[in-house]
Amino acid sequence: QVQLVESGGGLVQAGGSLRLSCKASGRTFGSKAMGWFRQAPGKERESVAGISRTGDTYYADSVKGRFTISRDNDKNTVTPQMNSLKPEDTGVYYCAARTGRYSNREADFEAWGQGTQVTVSS
Repeated sequence: QVQLVESGGGLVQAGGSLRLSCKASGRTFGSKAMGWFRQAPGKERESVAGISRTGDTYYADSVKGRFTISRDNDKNTVTPQMNSLKPEDTGVYYCAARTGRYSNREADFEAWGQGTQVTVSS
């Protein structure tokens, strides 16, 4: 099973940018659809963005135009670039992988990273 490790979180002021990264182990990364989810304090985990095996991208309405997700199948990485950050983007961000087509449903993902904290100050 693929293992995922996120990095790149931190503290940033509103309007700033962060680039997260998710590194996957194993040789099956190219067959995985990848998703990014976040969980704000006291709230349920929600889908933020994702990318299919073939590079099609998906975004939640709340981040469209601000976040851009990409993948590098040679390096086994998926990278969301987050711009124009808002305090409501604060939360723990999780990388997830699933075999097959992309889905934004948490239950459809079979592997998860440990999460990385993003805090946006006002």
